Amino acid sequence: MKKLLSILLIASAVGIFAVAIVKKVHLNQNVTGYLKHAADANTIPLANQELTKTIDYLEENNLTEGYTSIIYKTPADDIGFWYQNLKASQEELQNLKPTNALERTNVLMKLRETLTDSGERTKVTYPKGLQFFPNNKLWAFLRTAAFFMIFVGPILLIPKEAWESQPKKS
Repeated sequence: MKKLLSILLIASAVGIFAVAIVKKVHLNQNVTGYLKHAADANTIPLANQELTKTIDYLEENNLTEGYTSIIYKTPADDIGFWYQNLKASQEELQNLKPTNALERTNVLMKLRETLTDSGERTKVTYPKGLQFFPNNKLWAFLRTAAFFMIFVGPILLIPKEAWESQPKKS
């Protein structure tokens, strides 16, 4: 019975972690990958095309408002602000008729600054936990539970004799 429970715990944990990874990959395929392309684009039409793919996905999946935070709301977790910022960038790209290369370059640089955070490594700006929205609390619980399951499962496989053969502390 303990062996079955152990296998179920480990399998459940692996399943939860696998689904979380798939959700992250799905977010990359439909949101952050296109944002990175838009930030790296060398032409305004190309940047607009990639940004539009992201915005269309966000709108189709109701990812336009709310917070990804679990305990309290922080500005970094505000989907609404982030989405509105993307829409404003899209409007600027669509309505701009630059007359020279300098204007085009400035617009593309501004877009890059909007879409990415610079530090040791440049990364796309988006509310962390977006892949789990609107079920962030559920996913926080599931991932925490999976973390414990991945440790408790193998402990259950230790035979009773091994526990009993341990020297007793005085």
